Amino acid sequence: MPAHEESSNPLVRERAHLAASRAALRAMREDVQALDIRDVTANWVNAAVLQSQIDDRIKALADLSHTPLFFGRLDYLHVVGAEKAEGSEGERFYIGRRHVHDAHGDPMVIDWRAPVSQPFYQASRNNPLDVDHRRRFGYTGGELTAYEDEYLTDPSETEQTSKLLQAEIERPRVGPMRDIVATIQPEQDEIVRSDLGGTVCVQGGPGTGKTAVGLHRVAYLLYAHRERLARTGTLVVGPNRSFLHYIEQVLPALGELEVQQATVEDLVAARVEVRGTDESAAAVIKGDARMAEVLRRAIRSHVTPPVEPVVVVRGSRRWRVPAYEVEEMTAELLARDMRYGAAHEALPQRIAHAVLVRMEEAGEAPDDRVQNAVARNPAVKAAVKAVWPAVDPAKLVLRLLTDAEFLAAHAEGILGDDEQKQILMAKPARSVKAARWTAADAVLIDEAADLVARTHSLGHVVIDEAQDLSPMQYRAVGRRCSTGSATVLGDLAQGTTPWSTGSWEQALFHLGKADAVVEELTAGFRVPREVIAYASRLLPAISPGLTPVESVREAPGSLAVREVAAAELEAAVVAACEESLHHEGSIGLIAADARIPALAAALAAAGHACLSPGEETTAASRLTLVPASLAKGLEYDYVVLDEPAAVVDGEPDERTGLRRLYVALTRAVSGLIVLHAADLPEQLA
Repeated sequence: MPAHEESSNPLVRERAHLAASRAALRAMREDVQALDIRDVTANWVNAAVLQSQIDDRIKALADLSHTPLFFGRLDYLHVVGAEKAEGSEGERFYIGRRHVHDAHGDPMVIDWRAPVSQPFYQASRNNPLDVDHRRRFGYTGGELTAYEDEYLTDPSETEQTSKLLQAEIERPRVGPMRDIVATIQPEQDEIVRSDLGGTVCVQGGPGTGKTAVGLHRVAYLLYAHRERLARTGTLVVGPNRSFLHYIEQVLPALGELEVQQATVEDLVAARVEVRGTDESAAAVIKGDARMAEVLRRAIRSHVTPPVEPVVVVRGSRRWRVPAYEVEEMTAELLARDMRYGAAHEALPQRIAHAVLVRMEEAGEAPDDRVQNAVARNPAVKAAVKAVWPAVDPAKLVLRLLTDAEFLAAHAEGILGDDEQKQILMAKPARSVKAARWTAADAVLIDEAADLVARTHSLGHVVIDEAQDLSPMQYRAVGRRCSTGSATVLGDLAQGTTPWSTGSWEQALFHLGKADAVVEELTAGFRVPREVIAYASRLLPAISPGLTPVESVREAPGSLAVREVAAAELEAAVVAACEESLHHEGSIGLIAADARIPALAAALAAAGHACLSPGEETTAASRLTLVPASLAKGLEYDYVVLDEPAAVVDGEPDERTGLRRLYVALTRAVSGLIVLHAADLPEQLA
């Protein structure tokens, strides 16, 4: 599988095809820009909608100079039909990030998501999938500089590791997360192309590419089910804003601009302002799935049996619906377990229907308009208000968290007395607006709101770092894909919240996707073997039974563990950062949250500007100062880890602290320097 140099004629021809493809993409963009919507729109609303669609299409057709239009080529043994190759028959196809066609409509570059492209990721010598040979391209700064051929049907060829593939995987990281379309591995591709109808859970250790797999699955589903997902919507849920900023360019680089991104806090915080924080014990109880039943009981407790008949006056006639009949209606609605708000809307119609039956028995011929009028009658409205009053979700949760008797009545047999005391507000608020709501409270309000009125469901939701969600947070996300599907991404060994999930089976049950398929990625492509092996010493203590990651990356000397005197620790950290800055790529200094101010001051005194997690590297700085609590999901070419013992001690218990340390140890792509003055945890000593 030789990597050919620039002087070879095939490389010249491939460069010519790249230039022609760029010209064709530019022509496609110009065609869209030249569209005149004045002749096809009837009014300004239609014009605005169409113009927005055109603007999005223009953005999607942008030619990013640093992003190659194609990264591979497939030469088939036989002609492939047009139905698999975006309208083109043939034996040779260039595989790239987006579809590009010439002036005649013939494809010059095939989208990596098309069926004809799949063998680029799946074909092997054992199963060539009718591919004669596969060509990979190497680029430098957007310029095609090399290519590499793999002849899948030639018995004289031996299996070799692709140098271009390895170089692309190991390319230094500068700026936000990149797409991995050129390097997707067969096991990753199977997950990416799994069907929209099923939910997939991906357990993957550090460096296995689970985040990229989830994002590329979204891109694939948008390609394969464009119209459906355009109607129902897609969402990526991340652990924090820094993480979302880090991944935000992946989908746009693949031409997908319509995917929403949010944290769980973003999803549930619309109804109240989060200004307070919970003690860990209270947050764990509030995040427990048992709270859903407490809320359900509390809401249903507002339904009161009627004590008086409903008397409706219409003209000179009075129509009477006895109390027992109204009680039967409410009992039937309760038995159906409808949303509280839906039943609130249905009850007046039930009462009105009973009145219409009496009218018909008296010889009248009322129609639907009469029934709607009766449902709006003051007597009916008063009866419904008394029997099935409207419920405000935030007011309900506020009462539960401030009224000990109300909480006890609805938590009986569910929460113990001590648990109830833990979640009661220390300083009861007088109103919803005055309350110092916590993030866990906002999730409870979201649950209550769904009990009143069904939450809108999207077509597909991706949940990253899912191991850190509480059962109630899983329910909140699950409501957003109750009629759709999900991709759940995480690593049980990296669960660092007090409520982190113990198993994917539990998590998927709370998500409402108990039938999801659980896939495990164990091959690591980013973290060097020496580094992941060192971090994996913690696995027996933090996640017994979990399969360690087997890294395919050989990087001798990528790990350095140095003990220094306590008085010299900060100076040694600065020196290690300066040592790392001699290498190309991004540098992350990770430390316990409490150590961040001191390290920031030491770096500033040494003249080093620092970035915050998620910020893009610049000419002025490639060094990011990362609190350990925000390190999850991020990657840096070189990492300096300050005082592991402080990272462990910064958490409420040792197991959580060791998991936080495991996260910090596995952020490095090329090299890791660990500096400590205190003793290392015994698992690493």
